[in-house]
Amino acid sequence: MSQPITITSEDILHQIKLTCKIPEIVEQILNRKVIISTAEEAGIKVEVEELQKTADQIRLANKLNSADDTWAWLEKHGLSLDDFEDIIYHTIISNKLALYLFAEKIEPHFFEHQLDYLSAVIYEVVFDDEDLAIELFYAIQEGEISFYDVAHKYIKDIELRRKLGYKGIVQRKDMKSEISATVFAAQPPQLIKPIVTSSGIHLILVEEIIQPQLDESIRTKIFTELFSEWLKKKTETMNYLLKVNN
Repeated sequence: MSQPITITSEDILHQIKLTCKIPEIVEQILNRKVIISTAEEAGIKVEVEELQKTADQIRLANKLNSADDTWAWLEKHGLSLDDFEDIIYHTIISNKLALYLFAEKIEPHFFEHQLDYLSAVIYEVVFDDEDLAIELFYAIQEGEISFYDVAHKYIKDIELRRKLGYKGIVQRKDMKSEISATVFAAQPPQLIKPIVTSSGIHLILVEEIIQPQLDESIRTKIFTELFSEWLKKKTETMNYLLKVNN
């Protein structure tokens, strides 16, 4: 009969080192410390009602429908009840700090960077051969073949081919600059002449240009971006101070 295997905290730490996760974990620790210290300085508190509400949301998100489910989940992740409460507290304090710092900056940021939130509904086929891309562009223009036939024939990725090159709603700032300028100058529905980038030759059909509106989705995106950028700068400063002190 084989001997039982014991895993110690030292084993776990060693495995973390071997998987090169130390820098990532150090960053997470710094993030946590920055958030907590900044929230304390700002006098931000967490109420009992908030703890209960967030605990319910976390249980719902993890499909923990009973006390037994919750205990099993905690055991699986090596967490105590205090650890779970710590997760809840950190979730709340992070959200409240983000609101404190940026709630009044969402709309100004949106209007200042409104062009970045322009979106387009596009279909795309990327070629390696520029001559072929241009030849097919003119063939589509002349009605000799449809864009969708081209997509079905030349796209190598199976899932993208099944969608006939449909890329969905793509924001301007998520496109390469040499592509975005042409896409957002189009008059949809319009097939754009092939564009050469480092990724290949792009044949793009612009189906629709969507003007940005400050809806809940964009509001959340801006909120997350501003908070992440602020946190990154703070942790970079702390990393620098750690190096200096060492």
